[in-house]
Amino acid sequence: MLHEQEHLREFLLSGSGAALLSELYQAGGEHQQRRYAQAIERFAGHFGDAPVAVFSAPGRTELCGNHTDHQRGRVLAAAVTLDILAVVSPVDTGVIRLFSEDFDRMDEVCIDSLAPQAGEKGTVAALIRGVAARLSELGYQSGGFNAYTTSNVPIGSGLSSSAAFEVLLGTIQNHLYNEGKISALTIAKTGQYAENVYFGKPCGLLDQTSSSIGGVVHIDFSKLDAPTVEKLDVPRWGYDICIVNTGGSHADLTAEYASIPYEMREVAGYFGCTALREVDYSRFIAELGNLRKILPDRALLRAMHFFGENERVLRQVEALKDKRWGDYLAATIESGRSSFMLLQNVYPVSSPAERGNALALAMSEKLLAGNGAWRIHGGGFAGTIQAIVPCNRTGFYKENMESLFGTGSVSRLNIRPYGGHMLEIK
Repeated sequence: MLHEQEHLREFLLSGSGAALLSELYQAGGEHQQRRYAQAIERFAGHFGDAPVAVFSAPGRTELCGNHTDHQRGRVLAAAVTLDILAVVSPVDTGVIRLFSEDFDRMDEVCIDSLAPQAGEKGTVAALIRGVAARLSELGYQSGGFNAYTTSNVPIGSGLSSSAAFEVLLGTIQNHLYNEGKISALTIAKTGQYAENVYFGKPCGLLDQTSSSIGGVVHIDFSKLDAPTVEKLDVPRWGYDICIVNTGGSHADLTAEYASIPYEMREVAGYFGCTALREVDYSRFIAELGNLRKILPDRALLRAMHFFGENERVLRQVEALKDKRWGDYLAATIESGRSSFMLLQNVYPVSSPAERGNALALAMSEKLLAGNGAWRIHGGGFAGTIQAIVPCNRTGFYKENMESLFGTGSVSRLNIRPYGGHMLEIK
C-alpha cells in the first residue's frame, strides 16, 4: 500500500502508469501522469521523503432527480473524472496535517479530541474531525496522517467538491487504518454526518453516495437510513456530458435553496406526512383546490415537480439499461422543463436581472434541438447547466457557448467507473 516516493513516481510516469490512469479517468493518462508526479514532489516539499499512498475521490453530476432526495425520492447520478487527489503518509500521532494546493493553506487537526470544537463550523478542520469522529462512533479506527491535496473539481460548479473531499477523508482512513473493510455507502454516510453535524450544513446523501460508489448510480432514498443503491453498467454511448458555468454567484442564495424542501414539506404536512414520498399522487391532485387555499401556488408546483421527477428517474434507468438513448435524452429534456416550469430553480427571484442559466438553456436548445438534451444542474438558481452533446458536436457546442459565457466555461466530463479510490500498483 505504501510506496517509496521515487519508485511511485517512476511507475506513474511509465507506460504501465499511463495505462492504469487511463482506466481510472477513461481517457489518455498523460496529463494525469504529470499531475500525480507533481503532487508527489510537492508532498515531499511539505512533509519530506516518507513512504506514501495515493488516493482520489470524484466529483459527481446529477442526471435526473432534481431536488428529490430531501423528499426521500429517487435520483440518477454519476461520478465524473474531475476529482480531488491526495498523496498521504500515515503518522504515529493523532494529528492530521493536510496541505491544500487549491487554498494554499495547511490545516492541522488533533483527533485525540473528537468532539465538535467551538469555532470550527464551516471549516475544513470540521470535516476532518467529523469524519474521524463518526468512524470512531461506528467502531472503526481513525489515525493521523500527512496529506497533500490538489483538486480539479471547480468550487460552486454543482459537481460536489465538498462531498468529494469528505469521501476522500473516509477513503484514506479506510485504507490506512481499517484494511479497506468500510463499505462505500458507510463512507458516504460518514461524510454526510461530518457535513451536517460538524461543518453545519444540512445536506442530503446524494453527493457523497455518488462520489463514494462511482459509475452511474440509481439511488432510492425511500429509507433514509438505508438507501437502495443500484450501480448501472452504462457503455460508451456516443455523447459527452458538458457542464456550462454561466457565471452566476451562489452568494446570498441560502433562502432560495431552503425554500424548496420547506415548501415541499408544507405540502406533505397537509397529508400528515414528513416527505412527499409518503403522499399518494392521486390524493394530492384531488386536494389541489383545498391546498391552494392554505399554501402558495409555488409550493403546489414544486410538489408536482417531485411526483413527475420521481417517476421520470425510473424511466431513465430503464432507458439506460435497454440502451434506448433517444428515450433517455427525451426524459432529460422533460426533467429540465419540469425544473424550469414547476420547481422554478433556474434563476433566483431575489435577483430579477440574473438569467444566466435561462440563457444557457435557451442557447443549448437552439444548438442541440433534435440531437441532444439540456437541463439545470444541481441545486440551481445560479451556477451551471448540463448538456448531453453528441461527441461529434462537442467542439461546435463548446465554441458557441464559450462565446457567451467565456473561455473555459464549458467542461466536458467523462463518467468515472470508480468512486473513492486508493491507487494500487505492483
